[in-house]
Amino acid sequence: MGRHVGADPEAGKVTHLGISEAAPETIRRAHRVHPVTAVQTEWSLWSRDVEDNDVLATVRDLGIGFVAYSPLGRGFLTGDIRRLDDLDPDDFRRHSPRFQGENFEKNLELVDRVRQIASERDVTPSQLALAWVLAQGDDVVPIPGTKRRSYLEQNIAALDIELSPEDLRAIDEAAPAGATAGDRYADMSPVHL
Repeated sequence: MGRHVGADPEAGKVTHLGISEAAPETIRRAHRVHPVTAVQTEWSLWSRDVEDNDVLATVRDLGIGFVAYSPLGRGFLTGDIRRLDDLDPDDFRRHSPRFQGENFEKNLELVDRVRQIASERDVTPSQLALAWVLAQGDDVVPIPGTKRRSYLEQNIAALDIELSPEDLRAIDEAAPAGATAGDRYADMSPVHL
């Protein structure tokens, strides 16, 4: 559980709480103890579980902000990863079910559909993916990670992309909830959520 210490850290008073990867009942229980400011969970065109598992509905019901981590699908939605060898030998993604065998190939098809829409809009796949997350509501903040300033600048440019209802429909058709092949983690099970 993350916390942000307020104006009086000496007194040990916590003013804002955030939690990560919590199930709806855990979010409600935590919010009853102390108002939760933010819930952080993976959300992207590649990981849309929060739309179906009531996490998003719960935070919205309680007025909690949503922090979407990995909004670029662990880099897959950039369109730059075309084969497993594009990843360093020690890259953790090599062991992710979504980057394995047939899952990789199926997910590449999804990325290619996103790339096509991005090309039609004259934006990068990353910008389109971030614009989609941003279009999900004012209560959603994506936190893309990057190692290069040029990618940071490219990501920031996604703020200027306005997606029409037609754009959003096309994106949802290209990358519908549940379309990604493979679990997010090798050890995914309901116990871990």
